[in-house]
Amino acid sequence: MPILVQKFGGTSVRDAICIKRVSKIAVDAQKQGFQVVVVVSAMGDTTDNLIDLARDVTTKTDPREMDLLLSTGEQISIPLVAMAIHDLGAKAISQTGLQVGILTEDRHGKARITEIRTDKLKKYLDDGNIVVIAGFQGISAATGEITTLGRGGSDTTAVALAVALGAERCDIYTDVDAVYTTDPEIVREASRLNAISYEEMLELASLGAQVLHPRSVEIAKNYKMPMRVRSSFKPNDQGTLVKGVGEMELNNPVSGVALDESQARVAIVGVPDKPGIAAKVFESLAKKNISVDMIVQSTSQDGLNEIAFTVDKDTLQDTKKIAEQIAVDIGAKKVTTDTNIAKVSIVGAGMIGRPGIAAGMFKALADSGVNIQMISTSEIKVSCVIDAKDGDKAVKAIHKAFELDKVSKETQRV
Repeated sequence: MPILVQKFGGTSVRDAICIKRVSKIAVDAQKQGFQVVVVVSAMGDTTDNLIDLARDVTTKTDPREMDLLLSTGEQISIPLVAMAIHDLGAKAISQTGLQVGILTEDRHGKARITEIRTDKLKKYLDDGNIVVIAGFQGISAATGEITTLGRGGSDTTAVALAVALGAERCDIYTDVDAVYTTDPEIVREASRLNAISYEEMLELASLGAQVLHPRSVEIAKNYKMPMRVRSSFKPNDQGTLVKGVGEMELNNPVSGVALDESQARVAIVGVPDKPGIAAKVFESLAKKNISVDMIVQSTSQDGLNEIAFTVDKDTLQDTKKIAEQIAVDIGAKKVTTDTNIAKVSIVGAGMIGRPGIAAGMFKALADSGVNIQMISTSEIKVSCVIDAKDGDKAVKAIHKAFELDKVSKETQRV
């Protein structure tokens, strides 16, 4: 029998009514001839509430204890979903990450899955069970300690399980009914996409779109695992299929516009123009597991350089300390930071080999009076750092310039 993995986020299991709804979705899939694996997140705002509780207790949270604490959220969800499935007359069994055999690297807070042992899981499926698994968590292969996968980890759990089991598809159920050309809360005319490529979805997810976690899309892309983004509140809606770009008919060079307001800009000013300076800066940040996004180096009239880059706001304080120490070591003048920025991006596999796309984006921003601070490009994306106050205005202008509001069901990617 084909295997289907279904993932339900926190809003999909936020209360008893929602839990009953997702349980029926799982049972219906089993009746359609699938062996069903269900991955669930913690109920509603449980994870956030646990984080707040920990901060009320201490100002210095221990990573090991935080993982142990946060993993309890999913451990509440899974037996409730299993019991609701029982109530519908189907067999089900709940499993934590530890019980089901999800092994990770030895890192707390943002561990990566290294192996999934599927023997026990396959036996449960062959016995007719719908297996309900806690997302977001696993166990360190080295120490046996409980680990968590970071924000969006349940998406990653679901796709990794689908790959390990050779599933037919992985359905990600959220509180939105599809992937849109941009955030409908910013642009009411945003269009639904019937399908989008792994490459485009990965870029959008990395650039601030909240629909899927980037790591889950990366795994799906690497193993060619089809994914569907669907709404648990509209179970008959097919949502958006995520698949390979070679399977797509590209009708528009741009597929979407993303806005990321979670970044901050750091600049090391007055940097001596010597070989190896940039390597020293970014090696020091990498050693502290600080991810850098956009990087721009410019030379001033006095022959000194400025190295500017963006990081997540959550890592800004650590980044600033490291940058200030580096500035002293290399004889730079100062370090400046700016949290009032946003990154607006366009993404589209159809951009490859199409001149004028970046120019069209820059013109849309200029016509709207939006100043560009930094620019980054790849084959299928163009990103600009702008003032935070201009974020929504920039998205609306770009969306209109590329006529993404006119994408109809007939011209959507299929």
